[in-house]
Amino acid sequence: MKKAGAFAVAKKVYDEARKPQNQARIKSAVRKVQERRQRPR
Repeated sequence: MKKAGAFAVAKKVYDEARKPQNQARIKSAVRKVQERRQRPR
């Protein structure tokens, strides 16, 4: 039963990530994180 719940959540996340507007948000967030990592401290 626990696996079925986890699978349902994973499918929902996957479906949301495929939407174009969400892909843009994800790319933006990844870019911000990469910029922060490259900045000297």
